[in-house]
Amino acid sequence: MSVSSPSEPESSPCSVLGPRSADVELAEEKICAVCGDRATGYHFHVMTCEGCKGFFRRSINKGVQFTCPFSQSCPITKAKRRQCQACRLQKCLDVGMRKDMIMSEEALRRRRALRRQRRLALAAPAPGGLSAEQQELIALLIAAHQQTFDSSFSQFTDYRPAVRLYIPSPQSPPEPGGGGSAVWPERLDEDVLPDVFSMLPHFADLSTFMIQQVINFAKEIPAFRSLPIDDQISLLKGATLEICQIQFNTVFNAETNAWECGQHCYTIQDGALAGFQQIYLEPLLKFHISLKKLGLHEAEYVLLQAMLLFSPDHASITQHDSIDQFQEKVALTLKSYIDHQHPMPEGRFLYAKLLLLLTELQTLKVENTRQILHIQDLSSMTPLLSEIIS
Repeated sequence: MSVSSPSEPESSPCSVLGPRSADVELAEEKICAVCGDRATGYHFHVMTCEGCKGFFRRSINKGVQFTCPFSQSCPITKAKRRQCQACRLQKCLDVGMRKDMIMSEEALRRRRALRRQRRLALAAPAPGGLSAEQQELIALLIAAHQQTFDSSFSQFTDYRPAVRLYIPSPQSPPEPGGGGSAVWPERLDEDVLPDVFSMLPHFADLSTFMIQQVINFAKEIPAFRSLPIDDQISLLKGATLEICQIQFNTVFNAETNAWECGQHCYTIQDGALAGFQQIYLEPLLKFHISLKKLGLHEAEYVLLQAMLLFSPDHASITQHDSIDQFQEKVALTLKSYIDHQHPMPEGRFLYAKLLLLLTELQTLKVENTRQILHIQDLSSMTPLLSEIIS
């Protein structure tokens, strides 16, 4: 039930995410004061590259006396910095690199050992069964979710009212005066849609509201913000509709089969009144019932959302390895959380069931997109939704 509103202002994932920050551009301009290569930070009191940092440390620690075979004025550039060690070392001293800031080999060994201990401590399971790093990841994702998802839908105020027109059927004749509640329409051929889309404008506004929340959720995750803008857009295009369904499940009532969104309440019949077919709506309802019955915690919902967002399976992705590594970290955290928070027999096969449901969700997204494109009443699709489903 994901459609967008013709009344929304023109926007796209690119415009929503905004231009590259000034901090990124400034970081790219930092150069090594010794050779002009890209600097990685301040080393021994001077902004330098890794190469000059290591050269300066080795030269001082070894106490080597270099001699220039020329006039002691050799140019030190990225391409020529290895041609004269004497002039390179002198250049290091001239720009202000300090010998007294170099740690001894013994001090370096102690510091490296301490770092290893800290890494092992982060990776080691805590008393609750999760490592400190995994607990930090969960806390970060829950905070991002709570800051961006309006579970009461109190901020969903700019919408066209829901209009539920009665759809007559042979099994349920219309009541006198044309009143009554909506009923399930007759089974339709998959290429034929009903003529009455009375709920379409309202669902357009609801879907646009939820899509914007997903974008805001992604922007709260540092690993997402650190990606190139093109990769951010590709990830959002690939996962937004699926994440909307995961978030929508948090307000689903399995007893009434309704989505309770604050003052609004929606049923699967409302989806039919928006123009969607049973070939999509019936599996959608089954998906939400199955997911809700698993009794997931908030941590598991947000980890699922992050797993969907950080999917490296897009042809246009450039940072494939980093996205894949983050998704793997999220998946392992989800598995660990389930293992330690869901006692047997409740937790048996829970992780496997979630993976199967994510596969079903992918199929639902494909059918959802197909049906959106078949709803001809959407004469002017917004750039935001057009970008998401393209």
